[in-house]
Amino acid sequence: MASGQARGQEQGTSGERGAGPGIGIGPPGDDGSGLAGRPGPKAGDTIAARFLAAGDHPPRDVVGWLADFIGRAERSLDLAFYDVNLGEEPAALLREALASRLAAGVRVRLAYDAGDKPQGAAGVEERGVEPAPPATHERVAELGLPSAAVRAIAGTQALMHHKYVVRDGGAVWTGSLNLSNDALRRMDNAVLALASPRLAEYYARDFVQLWETGKVAETGAFPTRPVDLTYAGEPADVDVDFSPGQGQAINALVADRVRAARRRVVICSMLFTSSRLLGALVDQLDRGGVAVSGVYDRTQMAGVLDQWRERSDLAWKVAAVERVVAEGGLVGKRSTPYRPGGVHDFLHAKTIVVDDVVMTGSHNFSHAAQANAENLLAIASPALADRAVAFAERLAARYGPPGGG
Repeated sequence: MASGQARGQEQGTSGERGAGPGIGIGPPGDDGSGLAGRPGPKAGDTIAARFLAAGDHPPRDVVGWLADFIGRAERSLDLAFYDVNLGEEPAALLREALASRLAAGVRVRLAYDAGDKPQGAAGVEERGVEPAPPATHERVAELGLPSAAVRAIAGTQALMHHKYVVRDGGAVWTGSLNLSNDALRRMDNAVLALASPRLAEYYARDFVQLWETGKVAETGAFPTRPVDLTYAGEPADVDVDFSPGQGQAINALVADRVRAARRRVVICSMLFTSSRLLGALVDQLDRGGVAVSGVYDRTQMAGVLDQWRERSDLAWKVAAVERVVAEGGLVGKRSTPYRPGGVHDFLHAKTIVVDDVVMTGSHNFSHAAQANAENLLAIASPALADRAVAFAERLAARYGPPGGG
């Protein structure tokens, strides 16, 4: 996706399209999408997805799923998480899983955001993301890893915003879920696990850049190629890109995909403030014929709009957001306004479905995200797209009525 040009497909090797042991997320059956009676996960899939509405599961269960993924490592584990701030029980589960792998001779490395950004609400509105708490260093230390296995990643105005794990160079856990109490209890998220040596190689390359430089800048600056995986027993072409190296290209290509939609555009995201994306959404509304709908975080978006209203050159963006919300009937979650140390209950997913393609990961659909360390997957799968749409509809029903009211 990064180049913006047609690229050759990485055909699945035996490790790409065959069974993906250890990539399930939680017990089989309900994946949290709320969609029943339609094609869903099957044995042998190399993609697993779990949709997490706020309060669906106790934190110990969700961290237990991650611990199970970690516990299958035999050689290496590279973890990159923006926010690490777990309560006692989930922290103990993760600590035990990591200690077990260290005792088994597995190389374990953890990178996290240095937490060196301002803690006020203005920073949330400017960057579109809550700052990592200053106590993150202490919470990371509580996981019991040797100091040589831990690295804080700095960025002058940018964030190390990933939430991924690379296991044994063959499987990846990623999505929008931070390792924090609020993320586990109060936020809406999506997580994925993918079994693919090629895909894992891309994530590992990004991690090495973070690890070796200790900085966000200049990471993710490498090309990727689509990989052939499976979901619901059917082929699923998967592409991934990383920012900041491909940040501008990601924003452009998300907008291009939305502009080229033929059937549906469904937003399930905390924010949708990128100028290019807003332009593409307005183009779709102007043309008509494509259903635009979804759910977003009304409170956090309102903070951004208030900032924009102070600048006459951004009036068009305010009007664009208001039009998309009104004409698309988007539902806005009334989350708690951000304050340091307060309750954080954002609609935290970062997903847009365009026709049968799911775009999801850590990347907020904002201008600021292109400077952060982020990852964004594009997965072409009708079955997964239907389940992501069902999750958006489930959240919309919970947080309605339409129009952001």
